[in-house]
Amino acid sequence: MLKAPVGLTDVQQISRRLKSCAPRAPKFNMKLCVEFPSVSYREGPENVIRLAKAIEDIGYDRLEIFDHVIMGYPTESREPPMYPSKMPIMEALTTLAFIAGNTERIGLGTEVLVLPQRQPVLVAKQVQTIDTLSGGRMRLGVGVGWQESEYDMLEESFKNRGRRMDDALQVLRTCWSDELISYDFDHYSAESMAMEPKSPQGPDLPIWVGGMSDAALERAGRLGDGWLANAIEDEDDALRSKALVLGHAASAGKDPNSFGLQMMLDVPPRDDAGRMFYRDLDRVKARADQVEGWGFEYGAINATAIFQSGARSVDSIIDVLEKVHRTLA
Repeated sequence: MLKAPVGLTDVQQISRRLKSCAPRAPKFNMKLCVEFPSVSYREGPENVIRLAKAIEDIGYDRLEIFDHVIMGYPTESREPPMYPSKMPIMEALTTLAFIAGNTERIGLGTEVLVLPQRQPVLVAKQVQTIDTLSGGRMRLGVGVGWQESEYDMLEESFKNRGRRMDDALQVLRTCWSDELISYDFDHYSAESMAMEPKSPQGPDLPIWVGGMSDAALERAGRLGDGWLANAIEDEDDALRSKALVLGHAASAGKDPNSFGLQMMLDVPPRDDAGRMFYRDLDRVKARADQVEGWGFEYGAINATAIFQSGARSVDSIIDVLEKVHRTLA
């Protein structure tokens, strides 16, 4: 039987408990994920692979790709996008498939795929295929996104993206697990279909949900296997959000101790101060220790931010990633 939804008092109690009991081991044990830089394509496909293999060989645990299909220009009725309109962005799942065929061990995933702007059955097939051909290394990270113009161009509704996300996550699970696929959700339906072959992880292929709103935290706990957090700097905010996610996971009948948690070490830089983050290894180490101390299993390192900090070539990015890993390992 499912527990009642977590309430504010429950969150406050869980947050206080997390704050007093957060692990602070002297040895760094948090796993490390690299958010792969699309800008690497400029040095040719062979260097995309060289960078991916270097990330694996250095010893990072995961390699993940962020997702945008297009980026809008500002107009009279539209504010400038969060990132430059002409920012080079390789398609996430295609790039992962390319990398999967040229690596052996490293975990693969998205951070995050904007799921409601994509057809979920096709996503289920694409992710299942990458998992199959990579030998079960795939983890799907999803979010609802923020760019309405991107939804418009892809001819999907921006206004109901949260509700469609909930349905789409259930579509994925059904496609990955059922031999005979039938479902009838508010936004998607199917009757007596099949999707084969099932991948090595099958119904256990992990789905981690990103986002910082209370709705996203609830969705992560209720429907996800883990939460992908932005770079939260305030301890009270971090532990409150973590408590909300774990509370919702418990209410959904899940074991909070096995629920996954990942946080960005730093936000994508949009000013000079942000661009200095990966130039200061002491700052990177202090931040990683902080995130681990809050009980997060993974810390995410943004290699695009490393590029923006001055490492303008694949060789330079690899050099910084080696230094960061030595500092944290």
